[in-house]
Amino acid sequence: MSIWTRIADTLASIGESVGAFLQSIVARNPTPPEKSVAFTIGMIGLGAKMAKADGVVTEDEIKAFKQVFHIPDGELATVARVFNLAKQDVAGYETYAKQIAKLFAARAEVLEDVLDGLFHIAKADNAFHPGEHGFLRRVAEIFGFSEADFARIRARHVDVPDDPFLILGLAPGASSDEVRKRYRDLVREHHPDRHIAAGVPEEMVELATQRLQKINEAYDRIMEMAA
Repeated sequence: MSIWTRIADTLASIGESVGAFLQSIVARNPTPPEKSVAFTIGMIGLGAKMAKADGVVTEDEIKAFKQVFHIPDGELATVARVFNLAKQDVAGYETYAKQIAKLFAARAEVLEDVLDGLFHIAKADNAFHPGEHGFLRRVAEIFGFSEADFARIRARHVDVPDDPFLILGLAPGASSDEVRKRYRDLVREHHPDRHIAAGVPEEMVELATQRLQKINEAYDRIMEMAA
C-alpha cells in the first residue's frame, strides 16, 4: 500500500484541522506506518503554510512541492485536499512543527528532512524572502536546532558561494582528523535507510540522498584544499 493510499484512507478522520489530527497521532504510540502518514501530512501542512510565508503561492513553489514528494498524477487530488485543509486550518504552522518535533524527538536527521523539503519549496521561485527565512528559522528552533545548525542547513540551499566547512558544521581550519570524523558521523546519520526505518516515506528519501551528495562534495573540497 502506497503512502498516498494510506493518506487517502486517513483523510476521513482528519476533519477540518490538520493540527488536531497530528496531535491525536502523537498522543498515542504510533506504528511506523502511522508515523509515515503523520510525517507526510505534517510536511504537506507545513509546505502549505510555508508557500504563503512570502505572501503569495507561486506555480514554481507548487511544482517544487510536487518534486519533494514525487507525487503521481493520480494522487494529486489527495495531496491537494491536505494542502487546502492546511491553508484553511486555524492552527498556525508552529502547531504543526511542534507535533512533528514530538513525533521524531530523538531523530534530528528526520527533522532535517523536513527543513530540506521546506527550503526546496522556498527557493523554487529563485528568491528567498525574509518571511520565508523567518518561517524556517522558527521551525528549526521548534525542532531543537541551534543557530549554528540552522546556518549549516541553510548553507546547503541558499548561501552562495557555499562554505564546505559550514556545510559539515565545522569551524574553518578544522584539522583533517576532525573533518574525517565529522564526515563519517554525518554519512552514518543521514543514510537514507535510517530515514526509512524512522518513518520517513520512501517518496521523500531523495532529499536525504541529495543531502549526502552535498556532504560528500563539501568533504572532497576540504580534502582538496588540504592536499
